[in-house]
Amino acid sequence: MSIQLDDLVIVDSHCHLDDERFANEPLEDILKRAEEVGVKYLQTISTTNADFEKIYPMAEKHDNLFCSYGIHPHHVEEDVVTLEEVLEKASRKQVIAIGETGLDYFYDNAPKERQQESFKIHLEAARQLDLPVIIHTREAEEDTMAILDEALAKGPLKLLFHCFTSNSRLADYAIEKGIYLSASGIITFKKTEELQQSFKKAPLDKILVETDAPYLAPVPHRGKRNEPAFTRNVLEKLSEIKGLEPKVVAEATTNNFFNLFTKAKRS
Repeated sequence: MSIQLDDLVIVDSHCHLDDERFANEPLEDILKRAEEVGVKYLQTISTTNADFEKIYPMAEKHDNLFCSYGIHPHHVEEDVVTLEEVLEKASRKQVIAIGETGLDYFYDNAPKERQQESFKIHLEAARQLDLPVIIHTREAEEDTMAILDEALAKGPLKLLFHCFTSNSRLADYAIEKGIYLSASGIITFKKTEELQQSFKKAPLDKILVETDAPYLAPVPHRGKRNEPAFTRNVLEKLSEIKGLEPKVVAEATTNNFFNLFTKAKRS
């Protein structure tokens, strides 16, 4: 399916514009290339306190660029946050979400117990502020579900599995619990049939698209630095998987973004 670029509005719901691979290029150029292919809105993501101090001024400067606050599970030992700190930073105007947070057992970058503690702090802050939680989970499905079950027992939460790549069991859990799933460039890779089936089965009103730039560039850009403009390639593949016109999927995923991230306002 070929995207008609003149009438689509796409959201890159997850990118890292503070990454050093963007350092030698003006942010305005990156945003312009995205705009030219229909990517009108973006969210740049916090992974450390130092990251947040870089991305927040970006979001303040651009009406169509939002940001999150959170500590990635890889960094929970050097960035030990309190509930009060998360509440303060996530309350700022351009912060529309908490995260990314969660569990990553694939790499041994932080003790599991510390990751779990940090994840729970982020979830509680999200409850108090009524903000969505951007969840990173890798090789930690059972503990992720257990922690979410504990949190959901206290009441509903707005949840998103970003860059969803987990097994069908976690996909089924997300569908059952009404958790959003975000498709990244990984859905364009070969040998991702199970992942593609998860997105085929997931309700369209619970799906977002993202790049996770500068990582995970989609086909046909694999091996290059990823960037927000490539969200259109993710959208094309998602449209193919769902058997729907790109315009339908663009409208749905964009509406989903604003339905989930209610602090974000269309300009």
